[in-house]
Amino acid sequence: MPQAKAASTRRSSKSSTSSGSSPQRAAPKPSSAALQAAAPAPGPEDAPAAASPWAPVSHRERQREAKRNAVLQAAAQLFNERGFHATSLDDIAARLNVTKPTLYYYVKNKDEILLQCVGKGLAMMLEGIDASRAAGGKAIDQLMTCMQVYARIVTMDFGMCLIRVGDEQVPPESRKELRRLKSAIDQEFRRLVAEGVAEGSIQPCDPKITAFVIAGALSWIGRWYQPGGEYTAEQVAQQCIATLCDGVLRRPAQAAAPEVVPTPAAQRKVGGAKAKAPARSGKV
Repeated sequence: MPQAKAASTRRSSKSSTSSGSSPQRAAPKPSSAALQAAAPAPGPEDAPAAASPWAPVSHRERQREAKRNAVLQAAAQLFNERGFHATSLDDIAARLNVTKPTLYYYVKNKDEILLQCVGKGLAMMLEGIDASRAAGGKAIDQLMTCMQVYARIVTMDFGMCLIRVGDEQVPPESRKELRRLKSAIDQEFRRLVAEGVAEGSIQPCDPKITAFVIAGALSWIGRWYQPGGEYTAEQVAQQCIATLCDGVLRRPAQAAAPEVVPTPAAQRKVGGAKAKAPARSGKV
């Protein structure tokens, strides 16, 4: 009996050990279809954002500014061609291939258009003058650069509008600011002329009168210049500035004329012949 009991105990122990040491099988992985079926349905917040048909704000602002500039440039061209009073908002809209109500999205009225056109012309001149001053150099160099900038701008749409239409047609409340900008240009010319006289590059003169002459002569280019004519804008500017700086009177030669040395044959002829008295013609 003790042996039978021991054998039974060994069998029981072996069976228990065998059962405990055998590895357990891993649970099977669910299929992708099962995972998709078990996943929660996407909510509204998980849906992709719909593409907006409107451009970003910054892009729309750039587009609006570009269209507004196109309105101003078309208006300046028509003012230069026909005059301010002979140009209507309908004319401006027709040139841009838009309707008249479309213009009111960018401007209030024709007076505001003219104010903006003239203001742009003055701003372009002041920017060019400031750039020439910032570049430094002698006063005469700065003055020449300013004259070139001025002459070039009065052949452009906004500069030409400034000269041909002027600020007389601008409402009185805005005219004061435009004339202040004009005065700033005049003062800059006076300053450069005075400095040029001081450095010896410009003849002694009255800076005020000289500045008036320079600005007046160059401004008149904007009245008679026609794009596509015989001369380009650059050629017109160069010739007008050269005339202003060099004048129209022919100056005597700075250096004496070179002495002509006679040839030996001419010397013998002159030495062997008597000089003849000039014949009297009876005319003075």
